Amino acid sequence: MEFWTHKKISVPDNVKRLIRPSVYVLIILVQFSFFGCSNNGKSDAYGQFEATEIAISAEASGKLLQFNADEGALLRQNQKVGIVDTSQLVLQRDELKSQLKSIKARIANINAEVEVQKEELDLAESNLKRTRALKKDGAATEQQLDDVQARVQTARKRIRALQTQKQSIRADIEATQSRIAQVEDKLSDAKIINPVNGRVLTSFVEPHEMVQKGQPLYQIANLDTLDLRVYISGAQLPSVKLGQQVEVLVDKNADENRSMSGHISWIASDAEFTPKMIQTKEERVTQVYAVKVKVPNPNGMIKIGMPGEVNLQAEK
Repeated sequence: MEFWTHKKISVPDNVKRLIRPSVYVLIILVQFSFFGCSNNGKSDAYGQFEATEIAISAEASGKLLQFNADEGALLRQNQKVGIVDTSQLVLQRDELKSQLKSIKARIANINAEVEVQKEELDLAESNLKRTRALKKDGAATEQQLDDVQARVQTARKRIRALQTQKQSIRADIEATQSRIAQVEDKLSDAKIINPVNGRVLTSFVEPHEMVQKGQPLYQIANLDTLDLRVYISGAQLPSVKLGQQVEVLVDKNADENRSMSGHISWIASDAEFTPKMIQTKEERVTQVYAVKVKVPNPNGMIKIGMPGEVNLQAEK
């Protein structure tokens, strides 16, 4: 019966010198791999990009004569993008202006009549003064004095009546001017003026359609800077603050991300339950805090609804 025996194999010294460094390198690589992948490549927070979307509505009812707010169009603040039919308003304004002109002519005539009556009053008062002197000397009768006094009273009454008419006409002028101003406001409302710099996201109407006051015409958003709304756990909350610079990651292609910079602009004061379809750093967290990160988007690469990730960084 034969038994296998263990024999000690002798390794030459030059081979030993080659084996030892290789073992050390292997150990270092294993350690680096272990510690470098301890976070599984996860970011600190995840979410989606959003922007402040503004719905621009019609401020007047009528036929849409012009409309230049096509989807994707870049619009400037205070740019005129359309107009609602104003032909009836223009006719109404012109008629009111004609009425105003006639009313002002009436008040001009009354002013002229007032001047005539003032001259009559001055003459009557002068005659009254002279008649009183004559009466005192016995050269005028009581009846003559009464007649002159009556002419003075009549002139004064006419002036008061004309002044009352002037007040009434001035009220008519103010009322007509107010109506003209209202029509002018409606004419101004008929112009569709874009209120902000931005890009048209959705257009709801077409030229020559009938629109109603308050009807949405298009939706616009400023895409130069977007907000990335992410969610963090209560454990992460102490490590974030307003104005803090963070790293933002967006998909560059299927295998790598594009790194961008942003800053925290808003932190929710109350916790909420984890939104659906949103990942968090800690899978077991049931309540999280919403955080907004402002991210510059000068070339328009980031789109609304696009996913993004955030790595919290210490401020430099």
